Amino acid sequence: MNSSMDEPRRLRPKKEFGQHFLVAQGAIRAIVAETLRCKAPALLEIGPGGGAITGPLLEDGRPLFAIELDEEAGMVLRERFASAENLHLVMGDATELPLPGPGPWAVVGNLPYNAATAILTRFLVEDIPWERMVLMFQLEVGQKLLGKPSEKNYGPLSVLAQLTTKMAKLMKLGPSAFAPPPKVDSIVLTFEPRESPPPLNLRKAFLGWLHHGFGHRRKTLSNNWAGIHSAEQVRGILEGEGLNPAIRAEALTPEQCWRLFLKFQTLERITH
Repeated sequence: MNSSMDEPRRLRPKKEFGQHFLVAQGAIRAIVAETLRCKAPALLEIGPGGGAITGPLLEDGRPLFAIELDEEAGMVLRERFASAENLHLVMGDATELPLPGPGPWAVVGNLPYNAATAILTRFLVEDIPWERMVLMFQLEVGQKLLGKPSEKNYGPLSVLAQLTTKMAKLMKLGPSAFAPPPKVDSIVLTFEPRESPPPLNLRKAFLGWLHHGFGHRRKTLSNNWAGIHSAEQVRGILEGEGLNPAIRAEALTPEQCWRLFLKFQTLERITH
């Protein structure tokens, strides 16, 4: 979901890019203000679209690197901000494109629905120097990120995001804030890095472990790990943490998930 320009009709929304252009001026001002509260030396915008957020960000004067996948949007941005020397437009896919410049960044993005979780995951598991992120998601995705143990929305990305960042809800937006209006509500979340998060070099493995543990939500953690570790090994680790061997992954707090992961890592080293 990309940001809009002052004249959104100039840029044709494309379903394949999940584009719904932000047109609510109050929301734009709040997102920009929250981003600029961060004193990082450079700004990074993901999916600028036609530049509704880009314009006021450029007025701050800091270098603004904008990553855009849509070639038509790139043309609009080049035309609209031709005189902005601090704009650095980078064309490509934010889920895999090498990021420009050294950072650290204040990151902002009205993220495409179809790539939002992949983009966020990248910023959580890769060595990308960011100091604050202000990101918009489909409401359902935001609820998953904020989910608590035993809630329906709680899952692997909830655990990883909560262990690595401090999240807060900035605002909820209805369909009328966008053109064309999406069929769902949206939410803007702010992220700041935690002081002592899990080490970067273990986060991808940790996320994979989480996906395995949450793979069949009606099954116990022991059953989800059948075939990888013996039932006796899993039971021993769970009981060592004071947990019922019949516990399901969604009942664990993020901190319990991390401690169990480290125990399983130790077990794998011993058995291999």
